[in-house]
Amino acid sequence: MRRSPKKPIPDSRRRAERAGRWAETLAAWYLRAKFYRIVATRYKTPVGEIDIVARRGRLIVLVEVKHRAGNAAAQAQALEAVNTARIVRAAQWFQSAHPRYGGYDFRFDVISVAPSRWPHHLVNAFSA
Repeated sequence: MRRSPKKPIPDSRRRAERAGRWAETLAAWYLRAKFYRIVATRYKTPVGEIDIVARRGRLIVLVEVKHRAGNAAAQAQALEAVNTARIVRAAQWFQSAHPRYGGYDFRFDVISVAPSRWPHHLVNAFSA
């Protein structure tokens, strides 16, 4: 639903949105450097959104990107903030919408991005 034109978007929300987009872009380039092919970014479904859908060989990787502050506690908190049920539902929607990937294996990863640090790629972060 669209926001009312009379209510402006707060600056903090704009900054968070911009930081999230930057983190997703950085994560996509990080995956490309690891020889993944990006299939889709910000893949929206009626049941949720997948930040990055990537492919490498016969493997489809569904990636949730989290932007956090630089300390280790915030990086660990990124995994706790992942809504796994939403991502699994979106993954099922992706599978039904793209039958050509029917024989592929699927994996769920999390990439946490912090300012002035390399992205932290958690492979196979959770299962469906």
